[in-house]
Amino acid sequence: MDFDRKKHSDEFLLARYRDLLFPRMVEEKMLILLRQGRISKWFSGIGQEAIAVGLTSALQDSDYLLPLHRNLGVFTTRKLPLVRLIAQWLGKEVGYTQGRDRSFHFGSPEDRVIGMISHLGAMLPVADGLALASNLDGEDFIAVPFSGDGGASEGDFHEALNVASVWDLPVLFVLENNGYGLSTPSEEQFRAKRLADRAKGYGIRGVTIDGNNILEVIDQVERITKRMRKDRKPVLLECLTFRMRGHEEASGTKYVPKELFEEWGKKDPVSNYEQYLLQEGVLTQDVVDAIRAEFKAEINEAVEQAFALPDIQPDPARETAQIYAPLSAQPILPNGQERNEMRFVDAIQDGLRESMCIHPELVLMGQDIAEYGGVFKITEGFVEEFGKDRVRNTPICESAIVGAALGLSLAGKKAMMEMQFSDFVSCGFNQIVNNLAKNHYRWGHAPDVVIRMPSGGGMGAGPFHSQSTESWFTHTPGLKVVYPSTPEDAKGLLTAALADPNPVMYFEHKGLYRSETGTVPTGYYQTPIGKARTVRSGEDMTIITYGLGVRWATEAIESLDADVEIIDLRTLIPWDREAVFTSVRKTGKALVLYEDTQTGAFGAEVAASISEACFESLDGPVMRLGSLDTPVPFHPELEKRFLANDRLKDRLEELLAY
Repeated sequence: MDFDRKKHSDEFLLARYRDLLFPRMVEEKMLILLRQGRISKWFSGIGQEAIAVGLTSALQDSDYLLPLHRNLGVFTTRKLPLVRLIAQWLGKEVGYTQGRDRSFHFGSPEDRVIGMISHLGAMLPVADGLALASNLDGEDFIAVPFSGDGGASEGDFHEALNVASVWDLPVLFVLENNGYGLSTPSEEQFRAKRLADRAKGYGIRGVTIDGNNILEVIDQVERITKRMRKDRKPVLLECLTFRMRGHEEASGTKYVPKELFEEWGKKDPVSNYEQYLLQEGVLTQDVVDAIRAEFKAEINEAVEQAFALPDIQPDPARETAQIYAPLSAQPILPNGQERNEMRFVDAIQDGLRESMCIHPELVLMGQDIAEYGGVFKITEGFVEEFGKDRVRNTPICESAIVGAALGLSLAGKKAMMEMQFSDFVSCGFNQIVNNLAKNHYRWGHAPDVVIRMPSGGGMGAGPFHSQSTESWFTHTPGLKVVYPSTPEDAKGLLTAALADPNPVMYFEHKGLYRSETGTVPTGYYQTPIGKARTVRSGEDMTIITYGLGVRWATEAIESLDADVEIIDLRTLIPWDREAVFTSVRKTGKALVLYEDTQTGAFGAEVAASISEACFESLDGPVMRLGSLDTPVPFHPELEKRFLANDRLKDRLEELLAY
């Protein structure tokens, strides 16, 4: 292995040796503990340390690193406390996730380290958002996410590179090519001779280096990032290396040919660098022995301290309280201000505009939302009013934009993404349910992100532009889900969602956009999230519904000789149990109405909860009515029969007669 010290001093070379040796010795200790059964799992980075250590050494402290589970050298070079790291691996109370997630699945924003989730590629779009924040604020920091060669086949890898290219984002995509994705060799995963060649397809630079040569890593990264801080353009850096142990220890290495171990064993980054420094006279064997003895003592002491820390005492109340970040202020309610007649769609636009003025850190992203104004024209005129930095057209890559929204929030921004149709959210599902939803519970950062979801049927748009998708998200702890039915609440719930520090799925029924009108308070106000609204008081039965269902219920009872109470949930998660239960205990009968398909919808959860909490007050069965259990059909007559409204009057009469 050829090392070139260039102008590096002996002190610099020695410091990098210490940085490189320390994570190797920590790993060796962890492997002993694993064999002893004292830790549960370990993903080894032995043989790859020069990448994490060299790269971290070459960066500024302000740069963000998004490492994977083989990048212990990132954490140790950034000087995260070893006792707390070991406590994290043990699932101790003082670990970064307090036992809620494993190994390196955590972030430490104060150290500019944002950890991974298990889904490969998922953090690359997050780096896009961090880099976007750097550009918007005129900072010079860059974002550095890691990927393996296996993860380079994930959709998020390609989406993230494309967004970074189109938006000129200073992201250094680090690709550790160790030849295997678990047991599958590279030749069974891609045909490119060098993965850095993929950069050409995105119009960015690609560089391949020897990832086992720490000095080459440092020098190349310093050269690349110096240019990036000026031109603000992304780079794909492929680091050639080899994993000397299994994907994780239980998987073994029998699938790897023996000659590969022999070849790469000769390229070991630690032993080769050590030999080079001995030859250069920077090290002596006595110094090597002294450093190893020092590190051994430090590591052993940290291990004993970590094991001596108290074990976690499970507390379900504390766990559920960790799902959301607390609100920083009470909701700003309407206060007698003037009211104007507005359509539903205009109220959404008004709420969005008011929030853009209140929150200068708010960034809007979505397909065609800039000059075109969005397919429903809600952001029409926003570019002229707020500028293209804050009102951003996106490529068609839902997952990357949700991830970028998370990255913006990590850098202190607020982000709103418009999902062009809620049906398309399936393309960004992982980022929502695994990144946005779980972040605060895992390590305390609440993603300040709102995703607007134009939803629902009734317009002959067929099965891919008409679905009711809210139940996909009401089952995911960590998300808030709101669904207004009136212009006043459309504005107020949107402003509340954008003020809330937690991720909010904001559903807006397309069928209400230009057909529902009402008076709306002028200026800025919020409709409290989690509070239902009594649309109409009654004594004979209660209809619990939301969205377009409120209109259906209101119209249906006009022809009934009954006194029916209507509860508009407004918020699905967290839903207002007290308001619903109070109403049902008064009337004795309940029908839960929703547009979503009948089976497994959120309305079934409401119905089950009513049966459980109000059983002794019921005068009839708790009924629910959803749409048919089929995809949404295209033909108007088929869709009419599909929707729950087609059977609503009959179901109401059935329950009233019980």
